[in-house]
Amino acid sequence: MKVSICTISFRHQLTSLKEIATFARANGFDGIELWGVHARNLAKTPLLNAEWLATQGLSVPMVSDYLPTDEDDRLVRARAARLCEHAVRWGAPLIRTFAGARGSLDVGPEERATIVARLRAICAVAEAHGLALAVETHPHTLADCLASTRRLAEEVDHPAFALNFDALHVWEGGDDVVAAHRALKPWIRHHHLKNVRARADLGVFEPANVYAANGRREGMTPLFAGALDYAPLLEEIAGDPTVAASLEWFGDDVLETLARDRLELQARLAAAAPLGAAQGG
Repeated sequence: MKVSICTISFRHQLTSLKEIATFARANGFDGIELWGVHARNLAKTPLLNAEWLATQGLSVPMVSDYLPTDEDDRLVRARAARLCEHAVRWGAPLIRTFAGARGSLDVGPEERATIVARLRAICAVAEAHGLALAVETHPHTLADCLASTRRLAEEVDHPAFALNFDALHVWEGGDDVVAAHRALKPWIRHHHLKNVRARADLGVFEPANVYAANGRREGMTPLFAGALDYAPLLEEIAGDPTVAASLEWFGDDVLETLARDRLELQARLAAAAPLGAAQGG
């Protein structure tokens, strides 16, 4: 498994990309997932790019942003094209977005058709840049449960459509994580891994709380200290060198938590990998 860290983890800290890269390399990470706003700001520093990152032994698996799905088609395509340009600069094969901003049960047929059309348009732009669009499994979107997510993939029906499988949010939606992973595997290109103390604490991942500098962090836990048992999923994917994932940490003690989680993840992947398979690194 290729494992990355996310620059969004450093959203409230004065930590440079060079410092993040040094930390990532020293702690066994394979890449750095760039938050869209960070990618846009780094465009002003041309010497920092895919070639520079490769000298650090790292790559960018995905540039994660929030593209509109309810605006004029030309605007959607223009914003998607700009995001793709940033992804190309960093050698990232994926751009990430969400499937709307309302849950599948709250969206009527007409609104759903509009979101599907916008996602298909973004896929076309991504394909033209040699990329794929990864839609994230996430509450309050059309990818909030297995049934709607699979239906969405079939509705968009584009070769550049992919999924970013956020295991915690799949669990939050009420589906068995392994069963959902198997059902969605044809579209899964990346994974987000994080955990929470209890279902009652899932509100800590609401965007308004996550992005607030003074937001609540209590309830966010290290990867293997929360309510979601990752063992079954790791058994499912261990030994597969094509699997890519990011440790998505929004709490305090960023460096310490990510370093510990990476070390424990490596150990658990090695233990879970089938005999003779490539061990998770």
